[in-house]
Amino acid sequence: MLNYDECWRAVQKRDASQDGRFLFGVLTTGIYCKPSCASRRPLRKNVRFYEGPAEAEKDGLRSCLRCKPLAKRGTDRSTQRIREVCRYIDTHTDEPLQLADLASIAGTSAFHFQRTFKAKTGLTPKQYLDAKRVGKLKKELKRSGEVTQAVYEAGYGSSSRVYERANVHLGMTPNQYRQGGKGLAIAYATISSSFGKIMIGATDRGICFLQFGESRDLLLEMLRKEYPLATVDPMSQPYHPDFGKWIELLEGYMAGTETNLRLPLDLKATVFQIKVWNYLQSIPYGGVQSYGEVAVAIGNHKATRAVARACATNRVALVIPCHRVIRGTGELGGYRWGLARKRVLIDQERLHRSGASSGAIIQ
Repeated sequence: MLNYDECWRAVQKRDASQDGRFLFGVLTTGIYCKPSCASRRPLRKNVRFYEGPAEAEKDGLRSCLRCKPLAKRGTDRSTQRIREVCRYIDTHTDEPLQLADLASIAGTSAFHFQRTFKAKTGLTPKQYLDAKRVGKLKKELKRSGEVTQAVYEAGYGSSSRVYERANVHLGMTPNQYRQGGKGLAIAYATISSSFGKIMIGATDRGICFLQFGESRDLLLEMLRKEYPLATVDPMSQPYHPDFGKWIELLEGYMAGTETNLRLPLDLKATVFQIKVWNYLQSIPYGGVQSYGEVAVAIGNHKATRAVARACATNRVALVIPCHRVIRGTGELGGYRWGLARKRVLIDQERLHRSGASSGAIIQ
């Protein structure tokens, strides 16, 4: 077992004799170093100690480029191989890719490769490939006049496969995306709560809009601005059974009796947004993390500002709980629906904390 007091003294002295005995990680920078590292000394409260690199990387930290703690152990082949696989996927989206083949490129078993890939990138190999294909599909749809041609150019074997997965990243069918949402049908309903009016908009695939506002008219204007060419109509009553359940869950959350908002989503998103939003949904009910901690958790410690932007572009409040992300200083930071609401949401969750987590993960 490491003696943390001794480890800290060694870090303060930059004691090279302790190199190889332990590593220290700095949570605010997302890196881990040798005791002798010449970088600026961190604050003790931000430091964690590890017996080896595997433990540090499990916490989402990366090796220091200055002191190179992996030098004596050889280069970080695991990260390098995953990067090679990512580059291969990027340039072969138009080909059928098998897990076993990708694992072979990484030089490991399929099971170990899948776990390592998820740990390094925040996505499974399948999610990464899907995101890259959809990114290419978006470009092809804008450039091509034919949906079918764009589908095959993006690497999909059939148009049916695209329509099965369209709701994950496009939030609409390929043809609707190409026409700016034309033909998309969105039904909406408004409920009152202690946080103000809440409007929920949904397609036949799931929720595409859930926001706070001061009035129904203002919320409806926001919805139509998000989907200018879609057909937007009020949800007919009595509500569809599924829609009715969504409303019940939201009302339960408002009352503090419901901690898990397991609702289907229908969103347009980039690869990075998906990584951030998926991670936000794993933050426990009543818990908060800083933008920097989220960046480290998704494997990119330099992406603090990008994480903040992903939170700011969230169109589905509560289900994607961006209110649980604050500044590293403890300040609330931003919230597109007002800091007062953010404060009340955090306080209410802490009051009713049960240890459960919000779980409507984007599939």
